[in-house]
Amino acid sequence: MSMNKLDIKTRTMILNMMVEGMSMRAISRTVGVSINTVTKLLIEAGGACAKYHNNTVRNVKTKRVECDEIWSFVYAKDKNVKTATAAPDGAGDVWTWTALDADSKMILSYEVGDRSGDTAYEFMVDLSSRLANRVQLTTDGHRAYLEAVEGAFGGDIDYAMLIKQYGALTGKHGHERKYSPAICTGARKEQVSGRPIEELVSTSYVERQNLTMRMGMRRFTRLTNGFSKKLENHLNMLSLYFLHYNFVRIHKTLKVTPAMAAGVSDTLHDMEWIVGLIDAEAPAPTKRGPYKTKKDISN
Repeated sequence: MSMNKLDIKTRTMILNMMVEGMSMRAISRTVGVSINTVTKLLIEAGGACAKYHNNTVRNVKTKRVECDEIWSFVYAKDKNVKTATAAPDGAGDVWTWTALDADSKMILSYEVGDRSGDTAYEFMVDLSSRLANRVQLTTDGHRAYLEAVEGAFGGDIDYAMLIKQYGALTGKHGHERKYSPAICTGARKEQVSGRPIEELVSTSYVERQNLTMRMGMRRFTRLTNGFSKKLENHLNMLSLYFLHYNFVRIHKTLKVTPAMAAGVSDTLHDMEWIVGLIDAEAPAPTKRGPYKTKKDISN
């Protein structure tokens, strides 16, 4: 079944399967379309969703923003890229930086890259461009945030770090040590700039959102072969996921979508709406002229 013959219902089904964590090949087998068809739809959805997020999530009024980074990899982990066969551009560790409105639970900004200060700065500049007012910001203790926040916001922010301390994995050996995370033994709140309210210094909501990402996207699931094979597909899936999360998926606690809770949207959208965004971005069909015979061309 080719892409130009897929109806809205089938495309809606495929996109729903994507955001529910199914792999692309599993979707291909279940729906009965080629893997190329599924990939093409993901590329089109990613482009349309990224554009809508970029244009719409602007001038957001919020009070508290939490930021975090989540690790994944494309094709192979950094340590294995050199020995990997035909590793594509973008192969290796990939970090997704997210900024979440603590009240509406809306993802305000996201950035994909490494864990460097340059990526942190790009992330913070993008976040600052989407806010309507001064906010209280909390990040973890990653030092790259310090210069990035100062460079993007200057002094116009109330910023604190939540620095967690972890204990050693004592008494654990072999596989227990490999798969058991270190225990958090405490956390320190460090004021960086402005006057952040100490009781509101937290990264709990954005860390919970990271778990939702791992559960909702096959590419983030640990210890599987479902990881992204191409960086482009990784980026497109993130764009689709975040737009669906913000504008389509009803938050269990809020009873509305995060975009509605944030005042960015007054409408409950569905996946067919995203298909509509894709179609709106498609180039208009070219007008066909009259059929010409060889005799017409020779004349």
